[in-house]
Order: sequence, then C-alpha cells, then structure tokens
Amino acid sequence: MPTKPAGYQWLKEKYGLLGYLLTHCSYIGNNDSIELTSKGNIEQVYGAKYAPDADTPLSHLEFSLKYDDLNLDFLKTVLGKIPVSEITAFIEAAPSGKYARMIGFLYEFLTQKKLDINKPISGNYVDLLDADKYITGKTVKDARWRINNNLLGTAAYCPMVRKTNILTALLSQDISKQIQQLKNEFPPDIFRRATSYLYTKETRSSYEIEREQPSADRMEKFIALLVRAGAEQTELLLAEARLTQLQNAIVDPRFAATGFRNFQNYIGQSLSNYQDLIHYLCPPPAILLSLMEGLKDTAFKTVGIYSEIRAAIIAFGFVFIHPFEDGNGRLHRFLIHDILVHDGVVPQGLIIPVSAHMLNNIRDYDAALEKYSKPLMQQIRYDKKADGEIEVTNLKEVDGYFRYPDLTDQCIYLAQVIHATLKQDMPEELVFIQRYDEVKKELQRIVDMPDKDINMMIVFLHQNKGVFPKRRRDYFAKLTNEEITLMQLAYRKIFELGPAE
Repeated sequence: MPTKPAGYQWLKEKYGLLGYLLTHCSYIGNNDSIELTSKGNIEQVYGAKYAPDADTPLSHLEFSLKYDDLNLDFLKTVLGKIPVSEITAFIEAAPSGKYARMIGFLYEFLTQKKLDINKPISGNYVDLLDADKYITGKTVKDARWRINNNLLGTAAYCPMVRKTNILTALLSQDISKQIQQLKNEFPPDIFRRATSYLYTKETRSSYEIEREQPSADRMEKFIALLVRAGAEQTELLLAEARLTQLQNAIVDPRFAATGFRNFQNYIGQSLSNYQDLIHYLCPPPAILLSLMEGLKDTAFKTVGIYSEIRAAIIAFGFVFIHPFEDGNGRLHRFLIHDILVHDGVVPQGLIIPVSAHMLNNIRDYDAALEKYSKPLMQQIRYDKKADGEIEVTNLKEVDGYFRYPDLTDQCIYLAQVIHATLKQDMPEELVFIQRYDEVKKELQRIVDMPDKDINMMIVFLHQNKGVFPKRRRDYFAKLTNEEITLMQLAYRKIFELGPAE
C-alpha cells in the first residue's frame, strides 16, 4: 500500500499549514524506513500496526505525541483549529490516559484557556518531555492534569531542544576538563598573559562582527563587562533596567536606550534602488515585554542543565527577541560568557573567545542565525508605511514562532564553537604568547625597529598564519622586501610552521 501521512504531517495537510517546517514527518506504509532529507528533517514510515485508530485530528495528535518531535508553535495553531467540544470529549473518553492528559495540559498551556472537564482526571504523574529525547528543565508538578511539566520555559517563552546524536556527542565532552588540560600544558605566567590578551581579542571580535570600530573607552567598558561575567543571577541580569545599563555601556552614547524598544525593528540592508532587503523582522513591541519576561523564566527553569545549552537558548533567545535598537549582538555574545562563568563551567577571570571563532567562521555564525530567521520570513506578513515604519499584519499567526522556538541547531552550533575554540583557537593563542618574546627578539635582530612596529608585524604574521599579508605592505614602507621575507621566515621557524606555500 502507498504511504499515508500520519501525526503532524496529516494535520499539516488537513489544515493547509504548509508554511510550517516539521523536523519529523510520519507516514504509514508497508515497510518501516527512516530517511534524513535534503532539508534536514526526518521522514519516517511506520507499519500499519502503528496507524492512528481513526483519521481524526485528535487521533493523529495522539500519534504525534508518541512519535513526532514536539513542536509547540505548530501544536498551538492546530489546537486552535479543533473545536473545543472535540478536545473535551477526547479527554473525557480516557481521563486517566497519558496522552489525553498531555493534550489537555498542552491546550491550556498554549492557549491560556481552561477546559471544562466533567470527569475526574486520574493516573500516575507522567513527564511531559521524554528526557531521552529532549533537554528538560526543572520539573513543576501540574496537579490538574497529573503532568510533570519539565519544559524549558513558560507559556510566555519556551524553547525546545532535541537530543540529536550530534548534540549528545557534543555534550559528552567536558568543558571544564578541557580548560584544566590547557592550564596543565602551559606555565601559569603564559596562561595569565594569554587571558588578558583574549579579553581584548574577544571584545574587538565582537565589535567586528557588527562591522564596528569601537573607541578606546568603549573597548575598555566591554572588557570590564566581560571580566565581571557571572557575577549576577542570570534572571536578574535579564531585567529591563539592568540590560539597559549594559546596553548603554557598550554602544555609542547617541544610541543609548532608555529601556526596551517600543517600535518595530528589523535586520536588513539597503539596496541601490533605495529599497530595504529585510532579513529578519523582530518580535513586534506588543509582545516584546512578555517574551523578555518569559526569557527570565527560562533562565530560572534551566538552572542546573548543561551550561552550553543554557548559554545557547538564553543568548540566542535574547538576540532573536532583539529588545534594543542597537547592541543586541554584543549583549548576546556577552550572555554566552556570563552563563558559562556563572554556572561554574568556566573559572572566574577566564574567557573562551567564542566571538573570535565566530568572526573567523562568519558564514557558520550567519547560518545559525538564518536557520531561525528564514522560516519566519516565509510566514510573516507586514506593511511598510509611507514614513518607512513597518507593521506586522499577521501577529496572531506568527506569535507562536517567536514564543516557542526550536533552538536545537543553535545549541549544536554554540557547543561546536566552544569546543573548537578550546581545541584549536586557545592552544594557538597560548603557543603564540609563549613564543612571542622569542620571535620579538629575532625580528629585532633583523631590523632594530620601535616596539610598536615589531608588535604590529608579529600580529600581522600571526593573523595570517605566518605569511606577511601583502595588503599590509604600506605599514612597513621603510622595510625592504628582503627584510620582510627574513622576518616571515624567522616567525615560521619559531612557530614550527614550515615553509610558506
């Protein structure tokens, strides 16, 4: 028999919800199979014995809770299309059933409306999320439905993170252990010098991602902010007044905010025809305060989970909410450091320079952001007024996308960045510091230049993997080509890089 859609896929086709991207699509057929598609989602065929009892929305909804990935945004839309009387009848037909209770809980959680159930709900408490399949938060017992609510957030904001094989493998790597190994491999003095340098590098990289050149005082303020990372409770740090203080400290004073934005903003670029190409429309101001309150709740509900996951869902959650006109990206990357230090994974006074890695691999960073923004732009509708102001016209339809993001990809991305930084970038920087004095003496032997010129030459060689970049030739107009070649050779010899290609 040919395959027939089941679960979410059936519901998607029945209600014409074509704009939703499902991470797991189910079908009923003769032969069991599972396939990872070119879109990155899974299509799975189940045998006839798995088929829902009937081709009704609630039977397929029950099937989806058993076999599909939980998608709160999609589920909220589907529940809004099923008559409440049908939902009530389904629950009352099996008031002690696990999936009937889950449907009841999720309906009230997502719609904030109470169902009128006339039969007593019974049965043992069951976890809403399967801890083998999802990252789970603190458990809150829901006595009405006898459900252990172990979601990562609240109805105002609740990200989902699936335990994929890739993510599980990344989480098996101990960040604290890797940091300790680095400390054991290098002398304490080298480690201290490298740490000071890495704070500056992280600050400069975070600004460069935004294509900004900060003034010296703004550099110092951001470094000071990074040094104090982890000093406050995360949910307190996310309060409007505190975030506004931080925003004011790192942006040009002309763009300092007085609080969260009360206008619609977007991320885009201006084209040559004076039109704007919009890459991402931020949450409208009507729901911004609610989302930020929900993000604070998520910070509280996720205390104790993997720190890299917590850093990802809070930092990326923040930047997707985009509460300010300026400074969101830098605060987003600061939050990564803050949570890693606050949770004790990274020692106070140390930094993993993730922004530098992001900058050097900017396409990967952009891809992580676009995995969230691109699906939204397929669904969201807006008008642009004569004065250039933008208004979202289908907020009801996209509200759930903002509130219930699947941040699995962003968690994988950040975990990969952290481990790549620890395994590649930081050892390179430590070796650089360790051999810096030696290469400085050798360059000074070739040409007795002022310290600032020698330092600049070393930085250029370091940034370009031991090859002097031709675009920097004007900085050293007084040097001959032979002298520059000798410096390049000396650097490569000391850093054991071999001959230049």
